[in-house]
Amino acid sequence: MLESLAFDRHHLHRAYAEGLDPRAVIAECRRRIEAADDQGIFLFQFSTDTVDAAVAALPAFDPERHPLWGLPFAVKDNIDVACTPTTAACPAFAYSAEADAPVVERLAGAGAILVGKTNLDQFATGLVGVRTPYPVPRNAIDPTIVPGGSSSGSAVAVARGLVSFALGTDTAGSGRVPAALNNIVGLKPSLGALSTRGVVPACRTLDCVSVFAGTVDDAWAVFATAAAVDPADPFSRHRPAAGFGAAPESFHLGVPSPDSRRFFGDDTQAAMFEAAIESLQALGAACHDIDFAPFYETADLLYEGAWVAERLAAIESFIAEAPEALHPTTRAIIEGARSLGATDAFKGFYRLAELRRRLEPVLDAVDMLVVPSIPGFVTLDEITADPLGPNSRLGTYTNFVNLLDLAAITVPTRPRADGRPGSVTLLAKGGEDGRIASVARALHHYEAPLVGATGHTLARTPVPARTAVSDPLEIVVVGAHMRGMPLEHELLAAGGRFSRTVETAPRYRLWALTDSRPPRPGLLRTTADDPLAGAIEAELWTLPPVGFARLVAGVPAPLSIGTVELADGSTTKGFLVEAIATQNARDITSHRSWRRFCRQSA
Repeated sequence: MLESLAFDRHHLHRAYAEGLDPRAVIAECRRRIEAADDQGIFLFQFSTDTVDAAVAALPAFDPERHPLWGLPFAVKDNIDVACTPTTAACPAFAYSAEADAPVVERLAGAGAILVGKTNLDQFATGLVGVRTPYPVPRNAIDPTIVPGGSSSGSAVAVARGLVSFALGTDTAGSGRVPAALNNIVGLKPSLGALSTRGVVPACRTLDCVSVFAGTVDDAWAVFATAAAVDPADPFSRHRPAAGFGAAPESFHLGVPSPDSRRFFGDDTQAAMFEAAIESLQALGAACHDIDFAPFYETADLLYEGAWVAERLAAIESFIAEAPEALHPTTRAIIEGARSLGATDAFKGFYRLAELRRRLEPVLDAVDMLVVPSIPGFVTLDEITADPLGPNSRLGTYTNFVNLLDLAAITVPTRPRADGRPGSVTLLAKGGEDGRIASVARALHHYEAPLVGATGHTLARTPVPARTAVSDPLEIVVVGAHMRGMPLEHELLAAGGRFSRTVETAPRYRLWALTDSRPPRPGLLRTTADDPLAGAIEAELWTLPPVGFARLVAGVPAPLSIGTVELADGSTTKGFLVEAIATQNARDITSHRSWRRFCRQSA
């Protein structure tokens, strides 16, 4: 019975309620670890006496008061556990922690049983899981591919069903890439939601403690338990774990536009992502294509200037004393910061601020984003031949996330056509952890893949009857709302998406209005025989109904929304002006374009 028992919270708590002794579960946990025969997963296991003492100290079974009661778990070995070595996968760096990290303390207080500490890419620098002086953990799904890093041991331990959940850390994707490679859930919280005190820093300003679990429900239960403001952690923030529940009936989903997706030739991964988008649409998503170039540019900053220097700052004194103790690749990356100066750091800060501002309206226009968790797979042979290139590719869709303070959750989808695990990551603005977790749970149960490599399958949930997302509405803009103009952000914030450049029918006049801030034109329909009328350049945008209503409600007089005839004879809604407003306005119809008028006036 125990050999086939799933270690998720639902099944274990049901078994405990029926009388199962947690000591039997811990014994089964030890048996599974031994049977896995993988010396690369755990760097430290607690003695039988220590774990048995923790089990004996458990209060009476009460999952309401102790939501993680009796669940065995592991933590990445850059997180402190009292009286236990913290190595960060560097034996010469090891120290004995004086106290539990706050996140560990909170999980133990909720009844979880810590069984050991897991392997990682040294100093949490890497996404492949092989930059360690210890044996490399075997990928739980396919031993020919990398286990993923830096939280390699934590992900593999969960995927193989050795523990119920595990803690990792995430700065550049270390809590998401290993989840994708091992077919499990990886929850990367909003910055500051979980205390990082007692964690060996990588980039202190970006580090997050992450959660690996077999199901979204388990990952959320762990996150909700561990989330708390830590007054002793200057980077801790009040970001309550709220909003997790039923997925919304409809939601607006930002998707990398087809021409900005990066799969590096992996057509099978591209097909997996398209199938996942279709599943999300079945669950109520209205998809909006987004140019991902600014996200990629943000990602490039992570290993330039300020943030590489931050990695050096974290362990600078240790490197100075024992540089030979570092893994060669890790050392090369971190010591690369020695050529950087303070001016490089500030240039990075300034560029990040510009990119954040540029992406604000993009993020405001949708409820969440979806990206492939990884652009493709990396084999052990590939990373041996090139230690840097394949690692960088794995960070394509992860490196920008913490720089932009986004919440993220990686969730398995149906296997690819070649049998390797499928996976996507949902992203949203910081503080929206509950929203994306709710959709992730719906997607996970809709796809119903195997849980890790355990052989257990999620119960498939059919799509409920839903109110369909209404078709988008079209609107013609001729002035300050066009691309690159001062009010474009209003369209983006309302969920607008540029469709194409068009011309009106040749029976309109264009006026430069007076006393308008910012400057804007007015489009007025005239009679068919007006010799001064002409065709006016315009842009056609699409808006979701709610965004259309929001935009129309804010249109100031003397502008209005009416029916505009286009050059092809079709009609659609668009910006017009009241005739009375043209009495003191300048007729600029001869320019045939507000953009051209502005350029020539300048």
